[in-house]
Amino acid sequence: MLDMDSVYREYVTVVYKFLLSLCYEEDMAEELTQETFYQAVRSANRYDGSCKVSTWLCQIAKHLWYQEVEHRKRKGTSPLTEDILSKDMPVEDRFNLKS
Repeated sequence: MLDMDSVYREYVTVVYKFLLSLCYEEDMAEELTQETFYQAVRSANRYDGSCKVSTWLCQIAKHLWYQEVEHRKRKGTSPLTEDILSKDMPVEDRFNLKS
């Protein structure tokens, strides 16, 4: 069985950088890194040693990223743009405060 404390210390940076290369968002990469190790702890008994630990962890991370992408698609999120909250627009219009 894996010593997950040692695994975490050794591979947390690798997993974080891998996720950052996928999502380009530091906060999301941090969140998914934590979730990756949570999932790894839950499934550590199924790790059979047929691949490197880093490969196993990055596979978990990749699947979590895919789930996040699907979630974003379903949710329909889009990045904020300047035209959404124009400074020239009255405050009531910017925040839908009109009665």
